Amino acid sequence: MIHVYFIRHGQTQWNCEKRLQGRTDIPLNDVGKTQISAYQLPEHLLTMPWFNSPLLRAQQTAELLGVNSQVEVALIEMNWGDWEGNTLQQLSSQDPIDFAKQEALGLDLRPAGGESPRLVAERVSDWVEALDITKVEQRIGCVSHKGIIRAIYACATNWNMLGKPPHKLDYHCAQHFCFEGGRWSIVELNIPL
Repeated sequence: MIHVYFIRHGQTQWNCEKRLQGRTDIPLNDVGKTQISAYQLPEHLLTMPWFNSPLLRAQQTAELLGVNSQVEVALIEMNWGDWEGNTLQQLSSQDPIDFAKQEALGLDLRPAGGESPRLVAERVSDWVEALDITKVEQRIGCVSHKGIIRAIYACATNWNMLGKPPHKLDYHCAQHFCFEGGRWSIVELNIPL
């Protein structure tokens, strides 16, 4: 059994502009740095092993959190392919029919050249499953992205990403999931930081 705590990176300029960042390596903006610097991680979170996405915004967040974190490629944001750098409004205006078809796929939405949330969840699950577990129960922290957290959340709740999710996630909080026997479950959502 592995307990995994996810924290999303701080704000970037593209977050403000509502652009799909994906793999584009955007740094934190000043607001993002201030947000993360204000977080107070509980002691038990500070002392466990931490991993972060290789993207700069996640690395900067890990540094500001004061955790000793290792880069993990599996935690990189969802690849938005041809959609990257655009807003949802732009995409909907450019090709409303294709956009609607993609949205209707929910968990299997996959822009040209990109990956689906289902593939993201499989990538992260494979990595967690392959971790060398020396204890019966282990706890790790991950500094990652909204796309990663939503994909894991969808697995944990059997949400197909169509319609509203069963819970409202606060991305300024930690999200605590458990991975056991190839399955994700929710332990605690929206843990204040």
